[in-house]
Amino acid sequence: MVAELLALAEEAAGLAGRLLRDGRPADLGVAATKSSPIDVVTEMDLAAEKLITGFLTERRPADGILGEEGGESRGTSGVRWVVDPLDGTVNYLYGLPQWAVSIAAQWHGETVAGVVAAPMRGETYRAFAGGGAQRLVAGREPSPLRPRPSPPLDQALIGTGFNYVLEVRTAQAALAQRLIPRVRDIRRSGSAAIDLCDVAGGRLDGFFERGLAPWDLAAGDLIAREAGALTGGRVGARPDGELAVAASPGVFEVLQPLLDELGAWHD
Repeated sequence: MVAELLALAEEAAGLAGRLLRDGRPADLGVAATKSSPIDVVTEMDLAAEKLITGFLTERRPADGILGEEGGESRGTSGVRWVVDPLDGTVNYLYGLPQWAVSIAAQWHGETVAGVVAAPMRGETYRAFAGGGAQRLVAGREPSPLRPRPSPPLDQALIGTGFNYVLEVRTAQAALAQRLIPRVRDIRRSGSAAIDLCDVAGGRLDGFFERGLAPWDLAAGDLIAREAGALTGGRVGARPDGELAVAASPGVFEVLQPLLDELGAWHD
């Protein structure tokens, strides 16, 4: 069953990615806002989610779906799809390439398959529970994803993101100011799904963010773990909306408790 779920996630992400890449209108504008006036939804977010949910419902009508834009529909099969049709909407609105489609399949609450498609990179990342993680590039054989060997924290490149709620992003900026002298540098790509895959593939040594939703995390977290990275939230907890951390093992062991100490989990 897991192989079927992975294949469906990959096909759906590919369809949505092509729609977003090739169908972006020149006059793309904001269709709605969410948590704040700068947390936007475009007509293409809505179109991509409609495509994905229609595709999955047609093939597996008994499954549940949790989508960023469309809310949750409960199923009866034990499978739930967790869908972010466009992670990095502001990047997409501005014509920046760091955006992705993220689709995960959960079986009774546990993520068992995940796909992140990054069309402007020409790459797709996939994983299933116990099966490792891979990078797919058209015309090439799939290649395994592996984190970089863990450097000391002061030589680690760390990704992060900032919330669109003013009070939260202000606290995040203050924390970044305290963290940046202790690491090589900090990157902010605008797509948590891509950042998690970059930890998996060795393009970042670590990543953390507060305020992520299940659709931001589900696929990328599985991909990072299956590649060999460690993930978590606060010390001893799983990643969640308070805090999500992913890093190569040696970096994670230092970064997670440091973030907890610095209060990365609260405003």
